[in-house]
Amino acid sequence: MSTKHAEVIVIGAGGVGSMALKALGDRGVRAIGLDRFAPPHDRGSSHGDTRVIRLAYLEHPDYVPLLRRAYDHWAELEAQSKTKLYDERGLLQVGPPEGHVVAGVKEAARIHRLEIDEYTAEQAQKRFPGLRVPVHMSAVFERRAGFLWVEKAIQAALEQARASGTVTVDTGVTVRGWREEGGGITVDTDHGPYTAERIIVCPGAWAPDLLGELGVPFEIRRKTLLWFDAPPDDNPVWLFDMPGGVFYGFPSLPGSGLKAALHTGGDRVVDPLGVDREIHASDRAPVEAFIEAHLVNRGPYTRGKTCLYTLTPDEHFVVDQHPRSKKAVVVCGLSGHGFKLASALGAIAVELAIDGVTESPIDFLRLSRF
Repeated sequence: MSTKHAEVIVIGAGGVGSMALKALGDRGVRAIGLDRFAPPHDRGSSHGDTRVIRLAYLEHPDYVPLLRRAYDHWAELEAQSKTKLYDERGLLQVGPPEGHVVAGVKEAARIHRLEIDEYTAEQAQKRFPGLRVPVHMSAVFERRAGFLWVEKAIQAALEQARASGTVTVDTGVTVRGWREEGGGITVDTDHGPYTAERIIVCPGAWAPDLLGELGVPFEIRRKTLLWFDAPPDDNPVWLFDMPGGVFYGFPSLPGSGLKAALHTGGDRVVDPLGVDREIHASDRAPVEAFIEAHLVNRGPYTRGKTCLYTLTPDEHFVVDQHPRSKKAVVVCGLSGHGFKLASALGAIAVELAIDGVTESPIDFLRLSRF
């Protein structure tokens, strides 16, 4: 087999990888993307029609500057591709007044001076009659929030990357590993070696295999996304912090129906290729019980998909140069909340790979915290 060469190789062409390839194409860098499947696909973490995007970030206020950048990159991709990728429906988040969700949103909004509306349960119920808010809960509503069309976004990014004339994407290629040699990087695959000056590794659920030497105990979890036959509605995106877990969902959309899921929990996965793709009654039960109790507009279950979370111990991302080689950049461990930031993370990965630095504040995501 002949060796293929590029200035930069991107391992994994899903959410972050596709946006990194687009950023490389924008800079005129000769790049090759490698993926075991043909993105957008449903074997990893970036599929299922829609993903939430929000600015007042309850997980950590330090994500907000990165999210501002992400919003700009999504808007740029929309304009370039002439494809609608972001639907701003607003986001209602409900939970105990001092709980992780409501308090986290308020703290991010306070630090970054973001506009949110605060409601008692009674006020939220009146403002959003399609949702039933428990009387002991509080709620916060963010107008500049909604959802991204995930497969369309990946497809648009890859099309823009290819259109640059400097980027190709090789699919059906399994990466076995990589090593620094001869002043560059060699990537070993089942299709023979690839070489590059730099690599960007964004392997999703394959992080334990390809990045085990980082010493981060990644945990892969099986998650399910569920759809229900309900007429279109004007609900916002919603998230409820309940005793039984954190539930989230989307407005019921024409031709698609109502999508809902349980963010917390999930079965541990040893082999991403061998994950159970069947939707079981035990997957459906908690979500069905939730929507029966808290959504006015609902209907019977119609279909489901499995999805993979790759969690770090603190459930924050890893974005850094590889400690073994500054010629390698890693973006992994997105912990079930990374797609909304993929447009920014792809651009940041390219800056780290090409320039060696980024102006974006990522210190809280670096490997040194472990």
